[in-house]
Amino acid sequence: MTAVDVFKLLGGVGMFLFGMTIMSNGLKNAAGEQMRVILENATKNRIVAVLVGIAVTMLIQSSSATDMMVIGFVNSGLMTLAQAIGVIMGANIGTTITAQITAFNLSTYAPVILFLGAILFLFVKKNLVKHIGEIILGFGMLFEGIGIMKEAIIPLSESAFFVRFLSSLSNPLLAVLFGVLFTAVVQSSSSSIVIFQAFAVQGLLTYQVAVYLVIGAAIGSVTPNLLASVTTNRNGKRTALLNLMFNLIRAAILLILITLFPQITQAIQRLSPADVGRQIANTHTIFAIAAVLIELPLSRQIVRLSEKLIPIRPEETKQAEDRRLVYMLNNRSIMPSVAISQARKEIVRMGQFARDNLEMAIDCFFSQDDEKAALVEETENTVNFLDHAITEGLIRIHAMDLSDLDSQRVSMMMRVVADIERLSDHAENIVEYEAQVKHNHAVLSPTALEELREIARRSLESVDLCLKIFATDQFSLIPQAEAIENEVDDLERKIVSNHIERLMASECDPLGGVVFTDMASDLERCSDHAINIACALSDNPS
Repeated sequence: MTAVDVFKLLGGVGMFLFGMTIMSNGLKNAAGEQMRVILENATKNRIVAVLVGIAVTMLIQSSSATDMMVIGFVNSGLMTLAQAIGVIMGANIGTTITAQITAFNLSTYAPVILFLGAILFLFVKKNLVKHIGEIILGFGMLFEGIGIMKEAIIPLSESAFFVRFLSSLSNPLLAVLFGVLFTAVVQSSSSSIVIFQAFAVQGLLTYQVAVYLVIGAAIGSVTPNLLASVTTNRNGKRTALLNLMFNLIRAAILLILITLFPQITQAIQRLSPADVGRQIANTHTIFAIAAVLIELPLSRQIVRLSEKLIPIRPEETKQAEDRRLVYMLNNRSIMPSVAISQARKEIVRMGQFARDNLEMAIDCFFSQDDEKAALVEETENTVNFLDHAITEGLIRIHAMDLSDLDSQRVSMMMRVVADIERLSDHAENIVEYEAQVKHNHAVLSPTALEELREIARRSLESVDLCLKIFATDQFSLIPQAEAIENEVDDLERKIVSNHIERLMASECDPLGGVVFTDMASDLERCSDHAINIACALSDNPS
């Protein structure tokens, strides 16, 4: 085998992987945010969660992408570990569709597919059509890459070293280990399975060896998720661990079954005799389905094991308590007036979280305390959870038989939830400004810091008063709240003007100037959101 053949093989692998990426991006872009919405609303029903995982992964052609979204949802409190494991199991089935597709020998038609995809992607302006073109283009690249790989692999059969290496894989444990390592390198079980198919089609791999490579590939596919979980909270890490444990248990079960009952793989071969590529694809799919059927009843035990391996800390228990609805009940028989009252209490509770988060972020900015920055991030996740949960509850209430007045009140309460969520977003922004000051050594003069403290104090005062008005219906305090809001507006204009003068006098550096104006703007907007909250349920909203 010459160097040209090696580069041809690598080029085929590169085109295949790039085609997979292009196709996956096109599918995700065409689907928009719907995949995230579907995942986010995966119910506590384990079977539904599995079906959701299958559907989403089949659509976006990437179990890693599905798993990473799941890690993100669990990390932010929008999904529980019990929901996550079902979706993860489903993703392991959904990802097998790629090998089923590539088992068709479409390399001959790859140039036509590439041409059609390029036309749609490059020359059509409509976004949906462009995304479909992107999908077709990736599809064509995928099969063109497979064709190049197949041609480049032929000379490998003449390489004594490669033949000896492949013969060493007749040892099942070595084959599984190679499958793990190879998939960890390419970062995709779908990609590694297709490459194994190409080797087998050219006669360099036997089906029996490929079976063990498929088992190892499932374990190796967890690598991207383990890497992604490094920066997540402990629940995010548990989610990645769930995926690893599922695939390790899967590997153990399958190895035991095919060792004790070799008739299993023989039966799979008989489904598509004389087509080793399809045999490998079928093995991949059947093994994934079998693993889910066996492990799904054990999902609660797997979740508990992840919680033992990464123990739950007291602060996590508090987070779990915070990230649930306390007053709103999903009870359709409840009277609308009671449901509205409960929702209002829940919104007040959410408002207190957002208010405290804003104060924590301000303290973090001036003290440059990393622990407080982490707390702000965690509380932001709590507020985001409550935002989604309360909004869904208000939508259910709005569907009740409401009077016109109650219907209007529920609509305004939805706006209040949005305003409260924005308060916590501004808190997150302020923490980012603290990081900019610390890491970039931005200079803010003592006068600038004092002015920021003043506008922060007045903004918090505005938020406190407006939340009180919303909670207690003391609408007579609205003029006082409006006066504070006007003062904050005037103060923001004044201190920004003062800061420009300091910049001109080189008392603060330019980066410090950007941080100052951005933070002043965020604090002023907090006051704007606060007044919206105060006036939402009054007879004369501003």
